[in-house]
Amino acid sequence: MKSSSLLNNNTLAFIALSNEYCQALEDAREAERIPFVENMLRLLPRIYISATDLQLNQFLVEEAYMEGRLDEDFYESVRMSVANLLGPDDTYLEVFEEDMKYSDTPIAASVSEGLADIFQVLYNLLDSIRDMSEEVILSSVIAVKEDFESYWSRVLCNVLRALNHIRYSSTTADE
Repeated sequence: MKSSSLLNNNTLAFIALSNEYCQALEDAREAERIPFVENMLRLLPRIYISATDLQLNQFLVEEAYMEGRLDEDFYESVRMSVANLLGPDDTYLEVFEEDMKYSDTPIAASVSEGLADIFQVLYNLLDSIRDMSEEVILSSVIAVKEDFESYWSRVLCNVLRALNHIRYSSTTADE
């Protein structure tokens, strides 16, 4: 059967996790702080593992491509919802930035921007595969996997560390 050879269970699980993550970010403006952070701490490791475990037959696709479909206003709306939710804990010091080894000053990063960057990739995936052929879906997932390996896996890990700090070290009385 063609679908089982192109879209395996790992790929389908990754798509489902992508949907769950995007929904959580879209709902951030109505979320409470600690439950939102806890949800991200559950979702992000699963997304990382799922993206790492993607076994894709890249020989079936000539060129992996995924069109960017998320507009800047929607991205900014998602980012601001998370920034407002996290307040002063949105900013953290980035220690794995390449420029850090040449700098005497710390480099600040934003949890909300990191989460929104991941949201953008996964939203574009979900939007590009809606009602498409398996070949288009496979091409989009391959593009996401390549982007994961080159960029957003690092963002995910850094944001996970910052969220862990918020959850277990926050001085704000949220609970």
